[in-house]
Amino acid sequence: MKALSQVGKYGLRALLYLVAYPPNNQYLSIRDISDELGLSFHFVTKIFRELTEKGILISYRGPSGGIALAKPAEEIMLIDVIKALEGEDYFDKCLIGLPHCGTAKPCPVHEFWKEVKTKMQKNFSETSLALLGEKIRTQEVRLDD
Repeated sequence: MKALSQVGKYGLRALLYLVAYPPNNQYLSIRDISDELGLSFHFVTKIFRELTEKGILISYRGPSGGIALAKPAEEIMLIDVIKALEGEDYFDKCLIGLPHCGTAKPCPVHEFWKEVKTKMQKNFSETSLALLGEKIRTQEVRLDD
């Protein structure tokens, strides 16, 4: 397991912006999101295309088009987004990068890391995008510099 990749960081920030500041109409412009967060438009577009393919977002082309959540933010858990952006095996990787690390052939930190990963998975599984969006709206946390 690793910290989030650039795709993971940008994707999560852009998705949380969409949740925290929903558009007046159904769709929000990717350009508006990328400009507001200071992220590459083309990179965010690529990430959102992937999230659309994974069923987290829907997109609509045209002058009033953009992107929207495919289902209510209360139903999208943080773990769904992380796995969509980082891969289904994100929580299965060895902390120090050894292949085939496991109970049969553990690395020096395997037992410790197993506990940490289990707690992270539980927290990520219980945290919805709606909850994180609410924290952003109430100024408890931020998305940009």
